[in-house]
Amino acid sequence: MGRSRNARRGQAAEAVVEAVDGGLAQLVPDRDRPRAWTLLVDGAPQSHVDLDDPAHLAFEYQRRLGHVIDLAVPPGRPVQAVHLGGGAFTLARYTAATRPRSTQQIVERDAALVQLVRRALPLDPNARVRVRSTDAREGLAKVPDGWADLVIVDVFSGARTPAHLTSVEFLVEVRRALKDGGLYAANLADGPPLAHLRGQISTAAAVFPELALVADPAVLRGKRFGNAVLVASAHPLPVAELTRRAASDPHPARVEHGRALADFTGGATAVTDAAAVASPAPPPSVFR
Repeated sequence: MGRSRNARRGQAAEAVVEAVDGGLAQLVPDRDRPRAWTLLVDGAPQSHVDLDDPAHLAFEYQRRLGHVIDLAVPPGRPVQAVHLGGGAFTLARYTAATRPRSTQQIVERDAALVQLVRRALPLDPNARVRVRSTDAREGLAKVPDGWADLVIVDVFSGARTPAHLTSVEFLVEVRRALKDGGLYAANLADGPPLAHLRGQISTAAAVFPELALVADPAVLRGKRFGNAVLVASAHPLPVAELTRRAASDPHPARVEHGRALADFTGGATAVTDAAAVASPAPPPSVFR
């Protein structure tokens, strides 16, 4: 096993390799940023963290979730956020950096991964972040009614979203934990024919009246496997500003909402616990 060690003056940081509950975790130093690391689990990139600049989001889908965090409440105001899926705590660090005094809960089932990240990539001691090592749905059940401004779901097991986090029953629990105007945002992964993505949009529509989807146009056209961020709320979403930010990203994305998003689902039915299955596994070429 590798040992955690930040870069010293004139000495390159070493990669860290450890077995965790979900497989083999690697923390790979970023050649361009002295205290930045990429987390991979069984070869699949999970997170990127810059300890010197936690507001830096390297992954496309994380920047899109960052836009949601930015638009959840007025700039600078603290939020109460629940992160289902921890990874390297990237989005919780981003929230703490951009919205000081925020109160956050991370629910990450992989206790060994949590220990590795805490040790190798320590959180700012002033950040009000609580980490629970339990199943995402079990952790969500402990969140008080109407507590959260944000519930962010970014849970992958073997590069697939577990089935029990894809259902109407799960999203009813998400809505219970949200404040009246709170936002739900989920990182979804799918490829052609996009059956999983279409089903997840219909599932969210069964629980939330307002929806938007942010994704690379090639993913939306079913040309390649990739990530899409689904945003939902009981109140109207900041679609215009979300569209502007997505379009100006280094990797521009499209925002679908309203009738266009409903048409995109193609009549897919909402998913219930009884019929839920995990999201599709990405093709091996995705991580090459």
